[in-house]
Amino acid sequence: MKHPIRLFLCLFIGLVLAGCSGNKSGSDGVYTVKRGDTLYKISRMTGTSVRDLASMNGISPPYTIEIGQRLKVKGSSGTKKSSGSSRTAKVTPSSAVPQSSWPPVGQRCWRWPTSGKVVMPYSTADGGNKGIDIAGSRGQPIYASGAGKVVYVGNQLRGYGNLIMIKHSEDYITAYAHNDKMMVNNGQSVKIGQQIATMGSSDADSVKLHFQIRYRATAIDPLRYLPPQGSKPKC
Repeated sequence: MKHPIRLFLCLFIGLVLAGCSGNKSGSDGVYTVKRGDTLYKISRMTGTSVRDLASMNGISPPYTIEIGQRLKVKGSSGTKKSSGSSRTAKVTPSSAVPQSSWPPVGQRCWRWPTSGKVVMPYSTADGGNKGIDIAGSRGQPIYASGAGKVVYVGNQLRGYGNLIMIKHSEDYITAYAHNDKMMVNNGQSVKIGQQIATMGSSDADSVKLHFQIRYRATAIDPLRYLPPQGSKPKC
């Protein structure tokens, strides 16, 4: 898969975050985005490649989609016939992906994006947090958790405020939300540990960083992959 972003980030992307639901993809070749959907998942369900979905619907990086959005797909080849004439596809949220399918710890080198108390951990519950929330003070530095290329800088994704997304490989993306000042631009290459923003409360009720690690568009638990807080990664 060449485009693991969702967007999420719905990042969550709303990257994308919860609940199983059904959706009909009729003969008109239109799919209505539901909670928990990503382009990757819709691609799997409809048999339309991520590349084609993005091209047919004018979606550009970071490939953000919204609940209720109607997407053109290649018919309904990726769905199965039910007892009636319509075809249905079951949506599997990222939180339902078994942890056994997550990448092994140590596969990549990650560092903490900032210091502070984790006030909300990752959760697999329906509607649960698909990252970690780290409390801190306004203006506190936010660092790139890994080397990569910035693929999104903006505030168009409701609920995440000033958001930065970094692509680290074809499989990994990290997201940094609720920033105050953003210090990088789209397309910019960054090093691990490079400051990319300052902590803020944009579109949030308190000063904090919402941080996600996404593997093939699936949000995975950052605490499983980050080193002990306060220590440098051993890689």
